[in-house]
Amino acid sequence: MSVKKLAGQTIWYGVSTIAAKSINYLLTPYLTYSSIVSVADYGIMGSVYSIVPLMNVLFTYGMETAYFRFIQRKEHAEDVNNTATVSLLCSTIFLSVLLWLNQGVLARAASLENFPLLIQLSILVIGLDALAAIPLARLRNEGRPKYFAFVRITSILVNVGITIFFLSFCQPYLNDHPDSFLRLIYRPGRNPISYVLIANVIQSAFSLLLLAKWIIPSRWSFNYKLWKEMLVFALPMLVVGIGGTINETFNRLMLGWWLPYSENYAHEQTGIFNACYKLAILISLFVQAFRMGAEPFFFKQAQGQDPQSVYARVMKFFIITICIMFLMVSLFLPVWKYFIDDAYWEGLAVVPILLLANMFLGIYYSLSVWYKVTSKVVAGVWITLAGTLITITINWLFIPRFSYMACAWATFSCYGTMMVISYLWGQKVYPVPYATKKLVAYMMIVVLLFFIHKGLSALLKNDLGSSIAGAILLGTYVLFILKIEKNEFRRLPLIGKYLK
Repeated sequence: MSVKKLAGQTIWYGVSTIAAKSINYLLTPYLTYSSIVSVADYGIMGSVYSIVPLMNVLFTYGMETAYFRFIQRKEHAEDVNNTATVSLLCSTIFLSVLLWLNQGVLARAASLENFPLLIQLSILVIGLDALAAIPLARLRNEGRPKYFAFVRITSILVNVGITIFFLSFCQPYLNDHPDSFLRLIYRPGRNPISYVLIANVIQSAFSLLLLAKWIIPSRWSFNYKLWKEMLVFALPMLVVGIGGTINETFNRLMLGWWLPYSENYAHEQTGIFNACYKLAILISLFVQAFRMGAEPFFFKQAQGQDPQSVYARVMKFFIITICIMFLMVSLFLPVWKYFIDDAYWEGLAVVPILLLANMFLGIYYSLSVWYKVTSKVVAGVWITLAGTLITITINWLFIPRFSYMACAWATFSCYGTMMVISYLWGQKVYPVPYATKKLVAYMMIVVLLFFIHKGLSALLKNDLGSSIAGAILLGTYVLFILKIEKNEFRRLPLIGKYLK
C-alpha cells in the first residue's frame, strides 16, 4: 500500500510538474518554431533559466527539506509551519532588495550585460517563487497533491496564454494597427524573451494568489531555537542545492563563458543545446515528479517498520519505469525531433547521452534517502561537490573544442559518479536490500537495445522503418520485464489482474 500511495502521489505531482515545466518544455515547439524567436534568442532564454534555479536555491536555503524533516514532530507542527514561513518571508524581502541593487553581478554571470530588463524580470520571478516554497511544501506534506496540481496547472495556463498573446497576437495586430493601445504593453523592437519572462512574473504572482491562505503564518510566532536547528539541517542542503544546480543548469552558462567565438555564436550554441535538452523531457519530468512525491514519503516511511524493504521496492519500480522511458525517447528520436524546429537538429546527438544522465540523476535522488533519514546530510554535500568538480572540469577543458557535446558528457559523467558514490557510501551507513545486479542488467539491456536500433536504422535508412524497429524492440523489452517481474507486478492493482 505504501508503494501504491507513492505511485498515486507521483502521478499527481507528475501532472503538476509537467505543467510547471511547460514554460521550458511545452512552450519549446512554440518558441523554436516561432519566426520572432531566433536560435540566439532561445539561447538567451536558456541562460536566463540557468541562473534563476541557482537563485531559487539561495533564496530558499534548504528550508523546504528542513521543513519535511522537522514537521514529522507532530507536537511541534505549528511551530515548524510558522517559523519556516516567517524565515522565508523575511529572507526573501532582504535578498530580493540585495539582488536588485547588484543586478550587474547577475548579468555578468549569465552573459546578459546587454539585457538589463531580463535580469530585472528574473529577480521578480525569483522572489515570488521563493515566497511560494513553504506553502507548496505544506501541500506536499499534508498529502494534497490534487490542490498542488491545481495551483501549478492553472498558473502555467496563465503563463502560456499570456506568452501566446504577446508573441502571436500583439506583434501582428500592431503591424496592422500601429496606433493601438497595445503599444503601451508591447514594443515590437524589444527582445521577445522579455515577454516570456513577463508572462513568468504574472504566473508566479498568480500562484501566490492561489496560495494566499498559507503565505501568511497562522500566527506571527518565531521559535528561534527551532529555527537554529532547522538551519543547521538546512545549510548542508543549501550546498547540495547549489552544487546540484551547477550540475544541472550551469552548462548553458559555461558555453557563454568558455566558447572562444562571438557572443551571438555562444547564444546560438546555447539555444541548440537547450532545445535538444528538452527532448529528454519524459525522463526528466518523471524524475522531478518522483522527487517531489518521494521526499515527504521517505521521511514518513522512516518512522515505520522495515523501511529499507520499501525503499528497495520503490527503486525497482523506478528503474524499470525510467528504462522504458529511455527506450520510448531514444528509439523514436526521428519522431521526437519534430518537437523542435529543424534549425536545432544538429544537436540531436546529445539526446541519448542526456537521457542516460537523467536516469542516473533519478537513481541518485532515490539513493539519497540514506543520508536524509539518518541526518547525515553532509554526505550529500561531498557527493554533490564531487559531481560539481567533474562538471566544471570537463566543461572547462572541452567546451572550447567540442561545444555542447562537452556539456552532455559532463552531465553524464557527473550524475553517473554521484550515483555510484551514493550507492557505495549509503550501503555502508544505511544498508538497503536493492536488487543491484538485476537492476544494473536492466539498464545495460536498454543501452544494448539502443545500439541495436541505431544499427538497424542505419540499414533501413528511413524514419518509418526505424520507428517500426523501435516499437518491436520496446515491446520485447516490456514483455521481458513483465515475465521476470511477474510476481511483483501481480501485487499492483492496475496491472496484477491482467497477469493472473
